[in-house]
Amino acid sequence: MKTWKIYRKRLIPDECIPLKNDIILHSDEELLITKWNTLKPRCDFHHGYSCYYLKEGFKISRFYKEDGSLVYWYCDIISHAVQNEDELVITDLLADVIIYPDGFVQVMDLDELCRARENNLITEDEFFLAVKQLGALLDIIYRGHLEEFVKPLLDAIERNLG
Repeated sequence: MKTWKIYRKRLIPDECIPLKNDIILHSDEELLITKWNTLKPRCDFHHGYSCYYLKEGFKISRFYKEDGSLVYWYCDIISHAVQNEDELVITDLLADVIIYPDGFVQVMDLDELCRARENNLITEDEFFLAVKQLGALLDIIYRGHLEEFVKPLLDAIERNLG
């Protein structure tokens, strides 16, 4: 298992921060699974697990309250780059999908994705890639295949809790 130094790069606001407290539960060429606590205390969620689907270009996370109850699934459209052989920089491409426990699906931040393109924060190719990756993720969700797709994440959570 590869031990990465993980960085989260955001475009709006422009920042790149190390996720030095994230615990890597699994890593290979296609998947990175982490356990984490919020960077700053929050009242809406406390901790979670994330699976970075590097080939597909999205991160799917389960957000939990402090008592361990599920808040929602949170999906980020991402790109990634390897630096210095052991640094993995994950760039948030702004478009997000939230899946609530009752099954309601909400697509978020497409306005930010458009603003990033308009302000040349991302290239045209990155913009179209983000939209394609969002479409692929929504296809998985709407076809009812999310649970089988996130099986590696659910298995890692179960192993970690057990």
